[in-house]
Amino acid sequence: MFGWTLHGDGRTVAPGKVVAPGERLTWPATIAMGVQHVVAMFGATFLVPTLTGFPVSTTLLFSGLGTLLFLIVTGNRLPSYLGSSFAFIAPITAATAQGAIGSALAGIIAVGVLLALIGAVVQIAGLGWVDRLMPPVVAGAIVALIGFNLAPTAWGNFQADATAATVTLVSVILFAVLFRGFLGRISIFLGVIVGFVYSTATGYFQATNPATGLSPAETIAQAAWVGLPEFHAPDFASPHTWSTMAMFLPVVLVLVAENVGHVRGVATMTDDSVNRYTGRALIADGAATVLAGAAGGSGTTTYGENIGVMAATRVYSTAVYWVAGLSAILLAFSPKIGAVFNSIPPGVLGGVTTALYGLIGLIGIKIWVDNHVDFSRPVNQYTGAVALVLGIANFTIVAGDFAFEGIVVGTIAALVIYHLGNLIARLRRTGADDGGPIPAVGQMGGDPQE
Repeated sequence: MFGWTLHGDGRTVAPGKVVAPGERLTWPATIAMGVQHVVAMFGATFLVPTLTGFPVSTTLLFSGLGTLLFLIVTGNRLPSYLGSSFAFIAPITAATAQGAIGSALAGIIAVGVLLALIGAVVQIAGLGWVDRLMPPVVAGAIVALIGFNLAPTAWGNFQADATAATVTLVSVILFAVLFRGFLGRISIFLGVIVGFVYSTATGYFQATNPATGLSPAETIAQAAWVGLPEFHAPDFASPHTWSTMAMFLPVVLVLVAENVGHVRGVATMTDDSVNRYTGRALIADGAATVLAGAAGGSGTTTYGENIGVMAATRVYSTAVYWVAGLSAILLAFSPKIGAVFNSIPPGVLGGVTTALYGLIGLIGIKIWVDNHVDFSRPVNQYTGAVALVLGIANFTIVAGDFAFEGIVVGTIAALVIYHLGNLIARLRRTGADDGGPIPAVGQMGGDPQE
């Protein structure tokens, strides 16, 4: 498990070479690389609990613990940091708006269990059935609608302080455009810092909060440097829990796509044999998500920010991620750090989420582009078009005590339209072969491969 071999002289990486998962640099270099990964994941990981009202320190703790669990389950052969997943933002926001945090945690646990079960099936049967159930046109639609469904939340925060929101949004864009490499990848984090500084200069942190009788600055000052994170328990007893849990299940599709993409990315840059750990990766992320949901943390996923760091440094050593996970755990035991993140002004959040939620949506569109989805086919057109409108407008179906909102409705629509449309197309082709009516030109949906 921990038998890393020293790569070369332990200090440099030769041109064209990479530090493989089972290798490491010298321990001082490994520790420095681990801290860099913490910085890379920090901006995104703290945003999820900040936006959903979850305890920041608790989420940070379980991202660190989840990372260590992931390394153990994958036999210490698959480098990854498990940060808080953006895909959980929409269902957590909806669940906490209608009830307590316990219902949201129950939904997170349900996602984790289902993801782990999918991982077990993949480990036994392979990935083919996932590709058939969720081809690129369906996967892209689901990922896109999860991001765009959050647009009204971004607008609500933006209106709280339009000037601070605009300053933050412009900063995010400028950092992304002007900088390359690491600074460009953390443009959202840097934009939050600029908005934070602007709000400080305009007096936000000296204004008294009527709910607490304290200013944000006083709240931060009173927080201890060292202390236990804030834990919460899931609530499976409330009827509200079961009516909202359906909103969480589509997140599984996103997590499957992210984990599979992560494994394939690492395999491409290191060794194709890494692909055999795909099932284990899904099981590990599912177990880490269950662990987080059981005590008040947000659901986890493999992090693209850290993939970017590995690609830039060519260091894929799992030793680096042990350092990163342990560092995150240590940071979680500082209430003052949590108080700083909880004090981020709503206007700043509005600016950064305007960019962030849009970027989540674009990931789905990128799935379409990368896989050359043919939108001249009606079945593909309607799979994407209907699902996106249902998600963006947040169409809601109420059945008794259950309410199915935009993400669930859009996901179901994408799956039904695609698979039913292709079934009808196949039946029509069979009818034409048997002397039946011939489909009109351009009206056959077909699979992407056909």
